[in-house]
Amino acid sequence: MAGMPFITFEGSEGCGKSTQVQLLATHLKILGVPFLVTREPGGTAIGESIRELLQFAPQSVGMTPETELLLFEASRSQLVREVIKPALERGECVIADRFFDSTTVYQGAARKLDRKVVRQLNAFAVGDCVPDITFLLDVDLETARSRMQQPRRPDRMEQQTVEFYEQVRDGYQELAKWQRDRIVVIKGWQSPHDIEKEIWETLVKRFPELAAKSEIENRKSKM
Repeated sequence: MAGMPFITFEGSEGCGKSTQVQLLATHLKILGVPFLVTREPGGTAIGESIRELLQFAPQSVGMTPETELLLFEASRSQLVREVIKPALERGECVIADRFFDSTTVYQGAARKLDRKVVRQLNAFAVGDCVPDITFLLDVDLETARSRMQQPRRPDRMEQQTVEFYEQVRDGYQELAKWQRDRIVVIKGWQSPHDIEKEIWETLVKRFPELAAKSEIENRKSKM
């Protein structure tokens, strides 16, 4: 594509993707690359209200899978049109902590909703706004759950059953097989530094505009 890439990060709860989002953002800032970081659900005033409802509101305990699906799509639709597309049109690199792959896996595979319906709703919500590359941080259940023990505000999506998380991981692995051109699987149990290095090496190979920025910075550092 022309301009900067649209990059998404995916994985189960506790996979370390949010850390990598921030590390990548720091790297781009050093290089002087214009960028925007966003997250799902959220990223807009409407989306953040939906996030609160989905993850923390007491009344969400009885939420049906169908309602959950539609709320995620509503947040995503607003995010695409209000934030992501305008940023890409301005020539900014967009980094998203989750996007439609999360819905494909969490609501389609793990919640077992009709996958055709999920695909249709994803397509309706994003239109032609599809990531150029997606990094899937794959971790085993034990690693993920140990990371989720860190002190934090209780999240409804982090309180699912072991079976649910197993279905999420299986769903992501299946999706990665079908979307090999876009989804890059990263071993999430590596050190944050090693993961960051692997992600950056992948990006500069795929996107000449980032490679050029990186080369300029390398030359400056040697002067």
